[in-house]
Amino acid sequence: MSKLCSCSCAVESIDDGSSVMIGGFMGGGSPHRLIDELVRQGKKDLTIIANDTARPGIGIGKLIDAGAVKRLIASHIGLNPETQKRMIANEIEVELVPQGTLAERIRAGGTGLGGVLTATGVGTVVAEGKQTVEIEGEDYLVETPLKADFALIHALRSDMFGNLQYLLTSRNFNPSMALAGETVIAEASEVVPVGMIPPDHVETVGVLVDHLVSWEA
Repeated sequence: MSKLCSCSCAVESIDDGSSVMIGGFMGGGSPHRLIDELVRQGKKDLTIIANDTARPGIGIGKLIDAGAVKRLIASHIGLNPETQKRMIANEIEVELVPQGTLAERIRAGGTGLGGVLTATGVGTVVAEGKQTVEIEGEDYLVETPLKADFALIHALRSDMFGNLQYLLTSRNFNPSMALAGETVIAEASEVVPVGMIPPDHVETVGVLVDHLVSWEA
């Protein structure tokens, strides 16, 4: 069964105030058409969970520019002065998370784990308000899992059923976010018939994907 739908139809299902995971790193490997459609439809009060906010006018930076983001959970905003400006002005609530911890919290959310133990951040401001446990004489922070109402994924290739193949570093956040989103919307550079992607090249199985948007359509 084909899961193909228009970009506008897929994004219409995202309500204002939703939590949305968005894959990619500095704009590379992000679902740009879906991001543009979020802006075009004027979505607002979103909680965005992503590695970073890219730069103004690029990728997730467009959502920042449009004032669509109420809360941000990310590991890096250093190259987006607009995000910094809005954070300082209390227009966006920002939770900065060390990159490895962010990836593991998303993975934990997607696989049903109760959290992650990490030594990263022990004794720093990152530890403020968090539970600490001692194991074999070492202190660890208890980091809670992350899930979202929606996950917006970019893939190199998809078949009609939504089996996804990624390119290079697009494998960093997209596959784990596809597990952690309640509704998964995938944007693919190319959509091919079922069977065209070798089984051992499928990195996200189609059963996880609810809607598929072709980059070419």
